[in-house]
Amino acid sequence: MPEVAYLFERFPSFGQTFCYREVAELERQGTTVQVYAIRRPGGEPKQDWDEQLVRRVHYLPEENELVREVDQSLRAGKVPEAARAAIEQWGRQSDFLRLYQAVYVGLRMQQDGVRRVHAHFAGMAARTAFWINQFFGIPFSFTAHANDIFAPRDFVVSLAKLADAAVGIVTVSDYAAEFLRNRFPEAAGKVHRIYNGVDLARFHRVTVDNGIPAIVSIGRLIEKKGFADLISACGLLKSRGRLFACEIIGEGPLEAALQSQIAEDGLEACVRLAGPLTQSEIALRLSHATIFALSCVREEGGGMDNLPTVIMEAMAAGLPVVSTALAGVPEMVETGVNGVLVLEHHPTALAAAIEYLIADPVEARRFGDRGRALAQEKFSIEASAQALRALFEL
Repeated sequence: MPEVAYLFERFPSFGQTFCYREVAELERQGTTVQVYAIRRPGGEPKQDWDEQLVRRVHYLPEENELVREVDQSLRAGKVPEAARAAIEQWGRQSDFLRLYQAVYVGLRMQQDGVRRVHAHFAGMAARTAFWINQFFGIPFSFTAHANDIFAPRDFVVSLAKLADAAVGIVTVSDYAAEFLRNRFPEAAGKVHRIYNGVDLARFHRVTVDNGIPAIVSIGRLIEKKGFADLISACGLLKSRGRLFACEIIGEGPLEAALQSQIAEDGLEACVRLAGPLTQSEIALRLSHATIFALSCVREEGGGMDNLPTVIMEAMAAGLPVVSTALAGVPEMVETGVNGVLVLEHHPTALAAAIEYLIADPVEARRFGDRGRALAQEKFSIEASAQALRALFEL
C-alpha cells in the first residue's frame, strides 16, 4: 500500500531533475511512493531516468477525457457531496480543471489508502492537492521553490489559501523559509526548510587540467539565470587577453537572443551554447571544468532563483563557484571560502571574479575543495529524503 502520493504538473522533467531524485531516494529508503503527473513531458531531451520508476507514473487524461470520466462518476454518485457541490458552483470559471483533476486523482488515492499527498511548486499541482484535501480529507503538503513564492500568479486558490490548508510547507532555503514565515505568520509553524538534495556519488572530483580554463554554466535559457551578463563578462575577459572557453548548458526561449549576443560580441570561438545534456553528461562536463558561473538576477516582476541545484552539483564536483548574492545562493556560496559572490547585473564584477580564479589556480582549487566538503555536509539527497520522511511521519 502506498504511504505517500506525489503529484506533479509534469514528471519527469529535464528542468526539474531534483524532483526525480527525491522520489527515487524516498523509494530507496523504503517509502512506497505513488506518482501522479497532470501532464506528460513532451519534446524534452532524453535523460538517464530509471525506466521502472517512469513506467509507474500515473498520467492524467487530457481535458476532454478527464471531464467525461469525472462527469460519469458524478452521475453515478461515486463522488463526495463536497466535490459535486463545488464543481456545480465553480462551473467553467478559471482553473476549473483543478477540481476535476482532484476528483480523478482523489478517487484513486482513496481506493489505494494513500495517507498523504505532496506536490512540488505552489502551482497547478498544489492547487489540485488543495481540492483533493477539500473533497477527500487527505492531508497535503507542498514544496515551494522560487517564482511560485516570490512572484506567484493570481488564482482563487491563492498561495495564502494553500499555506492555510496545507499540513506542511517545505521550501528549499532559509531565505525562502523566512520569507514565507513573514508573509504568512499564522502558518509559520508549518514551514520547513529542506534543501534540494544532490546525489553526490554521481559527481566526480574535478580533474586538474593545465589547458585553457573552462567556465561552465547550466540552466534554462531564461532571464533570471543572467546568461546575458555572463556573456558580457566573457567579452570583457576576451578584451583583456584572457584565454578561456565558456559553455552554457541548457535550452529555453532566450536561445536566439543569446546566440545573437555571442555573435555580435565576436565570442563564437570562446563561448558556446551547448543545448541540453543528460545528468551523466553534465557530471562529465563539470569534472573537466575550471570554474562554475551562474549570474542569477531578479526579474522585473520579482521572480528570481532561490537555491539553484546546479550550484550544489558544481560544488559536489569540487568547482569554485562565481554567482550573485540573491535569495538562497549565499547559503551555498561564501566569498573567500568556496567561491565569489558579486552584485547582480554587474558583468564587470563578474568578469573580475572569474579572472581572479583563473589567475590563481591554487586558490581556485582550495575553494573547490571546500565547496565539495560543504556539499557533502549540507546537500546530500540521503539527508533531504530523511527529512521529508520525518515530515510525512512515515
